Parts: sequence; structure tokens; C-alpha cells
Amino acid sequence: MTDWPPVDPTDAAAVAERRDELVDAVRDHAGQIAYELALLEGGDYGRVEFPTDAGEWTVKYEAGDLEFLLFEPKSGSEVYVVSTKRQPEPAALARALGDYSAFVRAFNGHVRAVEAELEDVPTEFPEPASTDEAVAERRRVLDRVEEVCDEIAGQLHRLEGGEYGTFESRIDGQRWELNWDRDGVSYLRIGGSDGVYLLSQYAPPEAADVRRYVPQFPAFVAAYNESVADRTETLSRVEF
Repeated sequence: MTDWPPVDPTDAAAVAERRDELVDAVRDHAGQIAYELALLEGGDYGRVEFPTDAGEWTVKYEAGDLEFLLFEPKSGSEVYVVSTKRQPEPAALARALGDYSAFVRAFNGHVRAVEAELEDVPTEFPEPASTDEAVAERRRVLDRVEEVCDEIAGQLHRLEGGEYGTFESRIDGQRWELNWDRDGVSYLRIGGSDGVYLLSQYAPPEAADVRRYVPQFPAFVAAYNESVADRTETLSRVEF
């Protein structure tokens, strides 16, 4: 009968307990590094690699918390010193922790390098120009366009009745639409549903669009006047 050596489970338990103590200590220490990295890198999550003479360390963090700490030696198998999956093998942990101080020095060097990059960055900037004059000029031009469109809307409401309607005309090959309701103009649009809103209840048009289309606006008003004149002529032919 084979004689097996005696098994002392307390030895394995002691090794596992010591392993867990080391991992917890690294988790706390590397967790602070992960938090500092999140502040430094300016994101909620990320991963940063730190090369050392013995290999490369990777810190992965999320919401400022350490996700994992990986050591990849130049020879031998990689080891997740800290992870959410499983505890590392004691021997692999011991080999990795032999290089842990070098990893911390690499992190400190990374921080100093970033500090050096920012050291002489100037903080004197030119004053931003005021938009008051541009906004006031755009408002002056569009107020006049809106005033004319409100007049057209009122005339169309009298002529056609109803609560709302649209007057359309093609100017220089593009469709202009004046949409109106009983309160006045709703919008003045050029170029269809994906076109430019010269007047709307939402954002004002770009300055380039104001410059392009406002000079064409008199032609749109002339088209409206011609439409009214045609209707007047048609009605004048009615005989009793």
C-alpha cells in the first residue's frame, strides 16, 4: 500500500489568506492610481500601459475605480494581479509584485511628464469679439422681412379664408414657401423641407443665408403681387 505524505489543510489556507491580503493591499494602492489616472486622463473609463524593465503593466479603470491591474512580463505568462474574475496564483503574484515598485515609479514618471507638458502653456488669450452688432443687424433685416410677410399673411387670410395656408413661388429656380396662420407668418422657407428657413419660430438663419436670400425677397413679393393681380383680373371678368 502506498504511503502518501500527510496533508495539512491549514498550510493551504494560510497561503491563500496571505495571497488575499497581498491582493487587497495592491487593490487599495493601485485603486488610488486608477483614481488619479481618471482625473489626469479626463474620462470616466480608460486603460493606460506602463512599461518597466521587466515587462508592462496595464491599468484599466471605470468611473474612477480600478477594473483590473495586469502584469505582462518579458518572459513568462501574464498575470492579473487585481481583477474581478479570480485571484492570481501565489507564485505568479509573487513574481509580479517583485516589479510592482517599478510600476509605481513608471506611473509617477507619467504624471511628471504630463506636468512638464502643461508647465509653459500660455493662459493669455485674445478677447472674444462681441456678436451684438451682427445680431442686431440680422434682426433689423429679418424684422423688415417678417413685417412684409405678416402683411402678405394677413391679405391671404382675408382672400382665402381658413386658419392657415401657404403661398409658393419659384425664384431663381428655387421654391419659396410662405406658411401662414391667422396670427401672421409661420415660416418663410427656401428650397423645400431640407432648405433654409429665412423666418421660423426656431433658430435664426445663418448670416450667409441672410445675405444670399434677402436680396431675392423682393422678387418673391413681386410674385405674390402678380398672383393677387391675376386673381383680381379673373374676378373682374365675372358678369351678372
